[in-house]
Amino acid sequence: MLKQLYINWTVTPELIDGWSTPNKYGLLFVTGIIIGYFVIKRMFREDKIDESYLDKLLMFVVIATIVGARLGHVFFYDWEYYSKNPQDIVKVWEGGLASHGAAIAILLALYFYSKYIIKKPMLWILDRVVAPIAIAGCFIRLGNLVNHEIIGKVTTLPWGFIFNNSPEAINPETGEILPRHPAQLYEAVYYLFTFLLLMYLYWKKNWRKRTGAIFGVFMIVLWTGRFLIEFVKDAQTDRDIHAAISTGQWLSIPFIIAGIVILYISLKRQEAAKQ
Repeated sequence: MLKQLYINWTVTPELIDGWSTPNKYGLLFVTGIIIGYFVIKRMFREDKIDESYLDKLLMFVVIATIVGARLGHVFFYDWEYYSKNPQDIVKVWEGGLASHGAAIAILLALYFYSKYIIKKPMLWILDRVVAPIAIAGCFIRLGNLVNHEIIGKVTTLPWGFIFNNSPEAINPETGEILPRHPAQLYEAVYYLFTFLLLMYLYWKKNWRKRTGAIFGVFMIVLWTGRFLIEFVKDAQTDRDIHAAISTGQWLSIPFIIAGIVILYISLKRQEAAKQ
């Protein structure tokens, strides 16, 4: 009787039946990038920055996202497998991306971009890219939902999802598909909230003039949410099965601390400038 309350998730990844590509994940991924592009385009226009810099920025961020997310998955989550099968590292289309790896790669790419391309302080560009990154993350997590991947732990809550196309959702002892937390949906909604908060601070509160403040808020808010949502995610590594804190949570902590430090310094500088 209670089982009828659960959400029977039967959405398939394919856009066209029988065709593995193009797929819905790719469509959602591209949609997130396009929306982010137009968000930052408005910011650049407000700052009177030539749009040619925007095209280069998009290239840097997209490449860093894909390469960093893939290498993050390889080294943080499944090195045991890839160390024995290095030829599979390039098979991005088979899945396996880690947001922490993407974050590190994006920071490195933006350092190069800010220093040698646009020639502005790195925090200046970071303040402008984090909102687009948040909304892109929202659509990527919706893509994970469509793919029946990154599922949550078993739940008895009425909004639990029954992921019919996910082998991880099957109870190995009974063969039953158990309802799970829709962790991807939790993250997607939270990233949307993060995006709206950053846009509010940028445009309504004029925080774009407080160098580093918006980036600091992003680091605190987004990675704190990621840390908390990890508690309802299914284990992604063997180590995580019995660990009190998962790999994703350990990786989130340095980002949160960095955000607190950056925000504190930014606000202190603002106070000092007023005196």
